[in-house]
Amino acid sequence: MLQTLQERKVRFGLFLAMGAAIFLASAGLAWAADANGADTLAADPNAGVNMAWTLMTGFLVFFMQPGFALLGAGLLRAKNTVNYMTKSFMDFCLTGLSFWAFGFALMFGGSKLASGLESGNAWIGFSGFFLSGEAYDVKTIMNWFFQMVFAATAATIVAGMVAERMKINAYLAYSFIIGAIIYPIYGHWIWGGGWLATLEIGGAVGARDFAGSGVVHTIGGTVGLMGAWLVGPRIGKYNANGTPNALKGHNLVFVVTGTFILFFGWFGFNPGSTLAATDLRISVIAVNTFLAGVTGAVVALYLSIARTGKADIIAACNGALAGLVAITAPCAFVAPWAAVVIGAIAPLVQQAGAAFVEKTLKIDDVVGAFGVHAAGGLWGLLAVGIFVDGTYLGVSGLIKGETGQIVLQLIDMAAVTAWGLGTGFILFFALKKTMGLRASREEEMEGLDVPEHGIEAYPGLTGAAGAPGAAR
Repeated sequence: MLQTLQERKVRFGLFLAMGAAIFLASAGLAWAADANGADTLAADPNAGVNMAWTLMTGFLVFFMQPGFALLGAGLLRAKNTVNYMTKSFMDFCLTGLSFWAFGFALMFGGSKLASGLESGNAWIGFSGFFLSGEAYDVKTIMNWFFQMVFAATAATIVAGMVAERMKINAYLAYSFIIGAIIYPIYGHWIWGGGWLATLEIGGAVGARDFAGSGVVHTIGGTVGLMGAWLVGPRIGKYNANGTPNALKGHNLVFVVTGTFILFFGWFGFNPGSTLAATDLRISVIAVNTFLAGVTGAVVALYLSIARTGKADIIAACNGALAGLVAITAPCAFVAPWAAVVIGAIAPLVQQAGAAFVEKTLKIDDVVGAFGVHAAGGLWGLLAVGIFVDGTYLGVSGLIKGETGQIVLQLIDMAAVTAWGLGTGFILFFALKKTMGLRASREEEMEGLDVPEHGIEAYPGLTGAAGAPGAAR
C-alpha cells in the first residue's frame, strides 16, 4: 500500500510539473497576428458567419461525447458504469489539453491553414504549439477548437474496447498520448498538407477523407484493438475451447439514447468540415449523412430478423453508426443514391469485422467498436475511390472512369492501418511494462467502480452478476 501511495504521489508530481512547464512555455511566447478578429473581418466579410458555423458544428461534435458515454455504459455490466463514465469524461479532458499543447501543431504546422501554422514538412508539423505566438489568432483558435473535438472523438472510441478490465491510470496516460502524438501525426498526412494529401497518381492528387473515416474512426478503432489485445479478454469471455460467451450489458435505454445523440452530433461532424456556411454543399453533406445512417440501421435490423427471427435494436444501432462512419469520408463527394449504397454495405462490413475480432483473433472488444469504427472507416475510405462523381472539388472515382483516386485511397487505407496498429501496440506495450494495464482479478470480479473510484452508479442495487438488482 505504501509503495502504491508513493507511486501515485510521483505520478501526480510529474503531472503537475508537466502542466507548469506547458503553462510557462505558453505564457512566454510572442504576441499574435489577429487576436481580436478585426483584421480578419475586414479582409473577409463572410468570416463572421463562417466562424459561427464552424464553432456551432464543433459544439455539436462536442455533444457526441455524452452519446459515446451512454452507448458504452449501456453495453457494459452495471458494476463498471462509474469506471466507464470516468474514462469517457477524462479522456476528452486530457486529449483536449495534449492537443492544445502539442497535437495541433504537429497536425497542422506547415498547412498554412491559418496564422501561426507556417512551419512543417510532409511528415510532421512544428508550428502552433500552445496556441501562442502567431497562433494566438481568432481563425487559428477557431480551427483548433473544431479539430480538438475530432481528436477527442478518436480518443474516446478506445474506452469501450478496453472496458471492464483496464486500470484508470493506464487509460488516462493513453488519452494524453493519442491527442499529443498518434492522432495528429497521421492527421497531418491527410489534413495538414502531408504526403498523403499531396501524393499524385494517374492525375488524381491526394487521398481524400472529408470528415475523418480514417483520421478519426480508423485510428481510434485500430489503436483500441491493440489495447484490447494487450490487456487481454475479460474473465469469463472465452471458454477453454476458445468459443466466446456473451457478457450482456445492463441498460438498453442508454444504448439507444446514446445512438440518437451520436447520430445528431454527426450533423456537426460532416457538414461542419466545410469550415464555411457559405459552402452550400453542406445541404448535400447533411442529406448524405442522414441517408447512410438510416440505411445502415434498416439493413442491420433486417439482417437480424433474417438470421434469428428477432428484431435486434442493438444491431440496428451498430448498423446506423457503421453507416455514419462509412459516409464520413465520402459525404461531400457523392450523390444521395451513393450514400444509400455506402450505408447499406456498412453493416455487412461492420458485422464481418466484429466477428473476425471476436471469433478469429479472440480479442475482447467489449462494445464492438472495431467493426463500427475501424472496419466501417476503411470501407468509407474505399468508397471515396469508387463513388465520387466529380461534382465537388473535382474529385472523381471509378463511376466516372477514373482509377487514380482509388489507388490513392488504397494507399491511405494501408497507411492508416499500419500507423494505428503500430503506434497502438507500442503505446499499450510500454504502458503494460511500466504502470501495468490490467486491474487485479479481485477488482475485475467485484467491478471497477468501487476499487478504482470508491463509488457505485447504483448504490445498493448492483450485484455480483453486474446488473441492478442481481443477487449476490
